[in-house]
Amino acid sequence: MSTQIEQLSTLERRFTMSIPVAAIESETEARIKRLARTVKMSGFRPGKVPVKMVASTYGPQVRSEALSDAVNRSFGEVVDANQLKVAGYPRIEPKADAADTANFQFTATFEVFPEVKFTDLGAIAIERPVVEVTDADVERTLETLRKQRVRYEVKSGASADGDRLIVDFAGEIDGVPFQGGSAKDFSMVLGERRMLPEFETAAHGLSKGESKVFELTFPADYFGKDVAGKTAKFTLTAKDVASPVLPDVDAEFAKAFGVASGDVTALRTEVRGNLELERKRRVFQSVREQVFKGLRAQTALEVPKSLVVAEAQRMAQSASEDLKSRGAKDADAQVSPSTFEPAATERVAMGLIVGELVQANRLQATPEQVRALLNEQAQSYEKPEQVVAWYYQDQRRLSEFEAVALEQNVVDFVLKAAKVSDKSVAFADLIGQQTA
Repeated sequence: MSTQIEQLSTLERRFTMSIPVAAIESETEARIKRLARTVKMSGFRPGKVPVKMVASTYGPQVRSEALSDAVNRSFGEVVDANQLKVAGYPRIEPKADAADTANFQFTATFEVFPEVKFTDLGAIAIERPVVEVTDADVERTLETLRKQRVRYEVKSGASADGDRLIVDFAGEIDGVPFQGGSAKDFSMVLGERRMLPEFETAAHGLSKGESKVFELTFPADYFGKDVAGKTAKFTLTAKDVASPVLPDVDAEFAKAFGVASGDVTALRTEVRGNLELERKRRVFQSVREQVFKGLRAQTALEVPKSLVVAEAQRMAQSASEDLKSRGAKDADAQVSPSTFEPAATERVAMGLIVGELVQANRLQATPEQVRALLNEQAQSYEKPEQVVAWYYQDQRRLSEFEAVALEQNVVDFVLKAAKVSDKSVAFADLIGQQTA
């Protein structure tokens, strides 16, 4: 098939399709006859409805479907004949031509995938974290687990960091109470910094039954716009003060975290194993981010607008659904796709870059790689074999690990060409954990 294809821009193309009217009329007639064999209409037995009546009722719809199928088929034939790689969906529009009554004419406007050109992978610089999980990291994690099971005992003295207070408070601005400025039996733990600094400072040193009056100026960017930047006077009363009591790391503690034998050494081994998995994941994330950033910088690429629009719409829809799941009303959950266009552009670009690398260098994930990743992840569960079986029951679940394996292949491939330097990093710094 010889069709002249116009190049409108680097990626945009257009051509005209001509569909014979006689062919559409013939196909429409054939479809109506087939439909008449099964269609049900009041007053007639199935298969006995007159063809003219079927044509009168369903003719326009059938004709439209026949024409649409012919246009799609014609578009596909031109694409195949010219070996075009179409990106996104074509925009097909009817073309009026009064001189040609024997044919329907349509223009198809679309984008093609760009050529992905890598410049110099050797210019990509990667700083790879070298991290060791130490005994101190294990103990720090155990301390976190202890805090998750903290209990509180009533104390008679003044409150201090770590204590839990049950308080009543009431605030006024210019002598007038304001919304959200008062509460009864409010629970707070000193040192968690969930309250404004002035509030926490006022609560320090209070004993049960004591009250304190203090002033607090809300930050100018405070989420409560009605009080942002204003100064309020609060009366704060401590109704209960309790000190934290952490559990001992003993057999009972170990059992509470899934070690049936109660062996504390086994618990520490399990904690270390989980930290090793986290270490490996964080190191890969760090390297992956640098590799992808380097690939983007070293790749000449024009991103198809149609793919960006589709991705932005998908991201907006996902954000809207997330807002609704959090309780937002439909009107408040509407998100404009334009908000996501910059991020969508980068996602599409990286998808094209990674896809080209994978295709050109045969970096597809193997079943063995996927299985190894899944087995490793499942070890953190009580019954790993059940977790593995659950993932293999649904291809959509398994695709998560296929994507990770593919990314690992891409990262490993780039690292062989890139400039890689190792840097020692503490585990706590790697995961952004405060040690003091």
